[in-house]
Amino acid sequence: MNDYLLSVLLGIVEGLTEFLPVSSTAHLRLTEWLLNMDLQDGFWKMYSIVIQLGAILALPVYFRERIVKFISTFPRGERGDCNFITHPLGLTMIAFVVTAVPAFVLKKVISANLENLFVIACALLIGGVIMWIVDALCTHPRVEHMEDMNVLEAAWIGAAQILSAVFPGTSRSMSTIAAGQIAGLSRSAALEFSFFVSIPTMIVATCFEFYKTVLSKHSDLGPVTMDTHNWIVLGIGFVISFAVALVVVAWFMHWVRRHGLTPFAIYRILLGGALLVAHFAFGKF
Repeated sequence: MNDYLLSVLLGIVEGLTEFLPVSSTAHLRLTEWLLNMDLQDGFWKMYSIVIQLGAILALPVYFRERIVKFISTFPRGERGDCNFITHPLGLTMIAFVVTAVPAFVLKKVISANLENLFVIACALLIGGVIMWIVDALCTHPRVEHMEDMNVLEAAWIGAAQILSAVFPGTSRSMSTIAAGQIAGLSRSAALEFSFFVSIPTMIVATCFEFYKTVLSKHSDLGPVTMDTHNWIVLGIGFVISFAVALVVVAWFMHWVRRHGLTPFAIYRILLGGALLVAHFAFGKF
């Protein structure tokens, strides 16, 4: 397939799946495998990480009014009862730090698991079961809005997000939404906080990997030479993932406020189960 068309396809896959609790990493890896792409190619490894930033940048656009309000009321909060730590921006940074430090220490494990489709299949299946159970049991939230969260809840959600980094296929959205529901947050509050935490997490992670791969040449992804062709391919995926993600995040916020997460859990279980059957019965991947 032409590289430009391939970039459009992967950009669509990334944009569609980044914010749904089905794992964008899993779907990118599976798409690359189905298209017989070289999963060891340094450029495409870097590409699949960096285009996530395109999707993530859809969040500041969608939440621009909320972000402006949070910044303008920092640190006291809209009701005047917050401080540097308990303000929503402070809670977001707490969750980010709790996630970032262990993820940096475990970066070699994370890099290895990114190439392991068996790990991805197991994470899809197990994560689907967990999400289904949590969504069915946690039906009486005590925290309806992100502004009402506390430090322990933020730290707990940040810790849960580590699973999505270590075990690709878990899904950052799934782990943080489920953790939030367990902590007593409503679906919409857990989802919104999940989105806010993903902004610094993914911006730092993708920019750091891009710097190591393209600028410093010291990445675990292998040597990458960026010529005009590669820059265009990367740019296409970046823009497409942003545009698609902007539509998806608006739809998903609307969906979560009115429906449960069961359809996504079922989809994960079916996909993960099918991949494991293919692995054990037919020796695929």
